Amino acid sequence: MSEYETLSVTQSEGVATVSLDRPDKANALNMRMWDEIGQAFRALDKEESCRVVILEGNGKHFCAGIDLMDFSQVMMSPEKCEARKRDKLRNLILHLQSCLTAIEDCRKPVLAAIQGACVGGGIDMVAACDMRYASSSAYFEIKEIDIGMTADVGTLQRLPYIIPDGIMRELSYTGRRVDSEEAATIGLINRVFADEAALKDGVETLARQIAAKSPLAIRGTKEMIKYTRDHSVADGLNYIATWNAAMLMSADLQEAMAARMQKREPKFKD
Repeated sequence: MSEYETLSVTQSEGVATVSLDRPDKANALNMRMWDEIGQAFRALDKEESCRVVILEGNGKHFCAGIDLMDFSQVMMSPEKCEARKRDKLRNLILHLQSCLTAIEDCRKPVLAAIQGACVGGGIDMVAACDMRYASSSAYFEIKEIDIGMTADVGTLQRLPYIIPDGIMRELSYTGRRVDSEEAATIGLINRVFADEAALKDGVETLARQIAAKSPLAIRGTKEMIKYTRDHSVADGLNYIATWNAAMLMSADLQEAMAARMQKREPKFKD
């Protein structure tokens, strides 16, 4: 695994773990962390030995959102032309979006393990994950509204596909805090664990269960889910027919069928 300044990235067998690693700053997102998140997930997408990714935060909190001190410096531009200044700001926002879209675009399932604060940019981040799990200490806030801005890196685009529309609007307009129990009730997270140790064990167990499946079948499943979200049922059915016409007759299918006949666990190549 590559070395990063704001992340810790490790891999055990087929499961990679990306840990946000600014615990003294509650894992607030500075520019280096944004960049490294994009780099890490693009690298893991290409790493064939990686089958599943866990995204977690070191320390007491998962992510306290944007590092406002860092971004205040980024926003100070000597550019005199207002149009050029706005163009640079737009390109910065698009870049930040792309760093989190790298999570969604990663072909491997990404499981978020959340403790403590998951605020602002932290919500943007976990909304790009496949599944979300939390300890009882976790809480969630779409905090952008309280600093006078509209969330702009994925929350408002992805949450409507995760939680009910009315709840999404309420949380976006009010910025109110949602505890882990309510987050599970509204479907923001899949499951609540009693504490951080149980969260870590539970998510790792699930990740290893997924990692034992056919990598080709898992990647295809993620691709179909993502495609169908943004297309009609008819388009989705047509795409899976074409996909499986190309991918169905695989060594993984043969191994799965042989293992079933021989009453053993299948073993798939990366």
